[in-house]
Amino acid sequence: MPSSTRQKWPRSKTNLFLAAAFAAATPVAALDLASQYQAEPHLSPLPRTDAERARIETVTAPATDFTAPERFEDLPAGAATVRARQDDEAFSQHSANLSFEQELEFKLGNGLFKKIWVFSPASTLASDGLGPLYNARSCQRCHLKDGRGHVPDQPEYASTTMFLRVSIPGPVPPKLQEIHDYIGTAPDPNYGTQLQDFSAPGIAPEYKLQVVYEEFEVALNGGEHATLRRPRYTAANLGYGPLAEDAMLSPRVAPPMIGLGLLEAIPTADILAHADADDANGDGISGRANLVWSREFSGIMLGRFGLKAGMATVHEQSAGAFSGDIGISTPLFPAHAGECTDLQTACQSAPHGGGDSRETEIDQPNMDLVTFYSRNLGVPARRNTADPKVLRGKQVFYDSGCTSCHVPKYVTHRLKDRPEQSFQLIWPYSDLLLHDMGEGLADHRPEARATGREWRTAPLWGIGLTQQVSPRATFLHDGRARTLLEAILWHGGEAEAAKRRVVDLEPKDRAALISFLGSL
Repeated sequence: MPSSTRQKWPRSKTNLFLAAAFAAATPVAALDLASQYQAEPHLSPLPRTDAERARIETVTAPATDFTAPERFEDLPAGAATVRARQDDEAFSQHSANLSFEQELEFKLGNGLFKKIWVFSPASTLASDGLGPLYNARSCQRCHLKDGRGHVPDQPEYASTTMFLRVSIPGPVPPKLQEIHDYIGTAPDPNYGTQLQDFSAPGIAPEYKLQVVYEEFEVALNGGEHATLRRPRYTAANLGYGPLAEDAMLSPRVAPPMIGLGLLEAIPTADILAHADADDANGDGISGRANLVWSREFSGIMLGRFGLKAGMATVHEQSAGAFSGDIGISTPLFPAHAGECTDLQTACQSAPHGGGDSRETEIDQPNMDLVTFYSRNLGVPARRNTADPKVLRGKQVFYDSGCTSCHVPKYVTHRLKDRPEQSFQLIWPYSDLLLHDMGEGLADHRPEARATGREWRTAPLWGIGLTQQVSPRATFLHDGRARTLLEAILWHGGEAEAAKRRVVDLEPKDRAALISFLGSL
């Protein structure tokens, strides 16, 4: 498989041409700063014909009939959809439309995703280089069974599926100053941009994550109640001195891995068509695109991945995780000491696994295999789509305004070199845009254009199987919500009106809504 990092994106007049074409075809209300960043260097798309555009407009139109499932609704990933298993392997299947040769690539990537890395020096030269500071020893130990992580449930529990990001206010880099609302940040001088709670022998870990909860009740229409828990996070046992006075911390639980290649293949223009930064249509929803610097293509791109859409491609997201989570150097992030700062001298001088013929601790051919694996974890088929309760719940989902952010469906680009993601009708239930979710969910830590109150709309496909895959998994960016209803009740900001509608529902309609979400 060819390396996904060899192409580079030169800034050119092509961007301006694409922006002009997009502006001509898109309502003014949908345009914002992101409209000028239309280049898609990570894809090789074929242009859509007029006939295709008409077909796409028809099949992606919002549902209006809730008496029966829509055509193809059972197949949320199109031809890539996999059967809905009833065990904890439901998120670990390869896309159904891979060739035999691609299945081999997937299995090799799976082996690397599960690989347990060891400290250097070691006799296993292809597996050494762990840390020296790290959050987990493998990708699979964060993304449990390719699904969600969970929060620590006892004071002495050592978490491998949740960590704290950290940054301090900083200047906007020159290459990003054309984005007028980009928010400058910098690493914490002692701790970098991510806190690691494990370390190599003889080197102090950075901290220990502690979480405590305050529970409170929310009254619901019909005499029902729900109990929510408000978390408080502590970076305890700091190993390298205090955090900076203005340090900003953000808790993150590992998200599920399914369907990433399909999200990557959605046309940028189709995502930006849902943006309405100034709420010009007056519906209270102001979705904004995150714009980020891509190391992979040396340019500004639309952010799609990460809880604040801080990464542009699956490959760059994967490489960043190797560096930050495991301390493994890659061609995109070549520092052998991973996230170690210059002040962490023992970490910087520790043995590492680079410097041989691979140069980095995982080389590009193996990174390509991990990327292929990450792109092709299959989305399970829907269940019970014709059940009257599920259909009623779907109507409640629409009537409550949830589809303003959780956009149900798209058609991916027709691609020259990725047939498994090419021209598929998919149902991720996300606009991949940033939304102000209110003070209750705010982390007060910006990321690129995303403010401390904004989060990317989480895709909902597969959410009904979350706790089948990992019984301890919980919901939202920090896992505070133990149930789907709790997750809804934490919505605020732009989603406040939709949440209030759910609170005011008759109990049977609220139960139908949860049944619909459980069928996704």
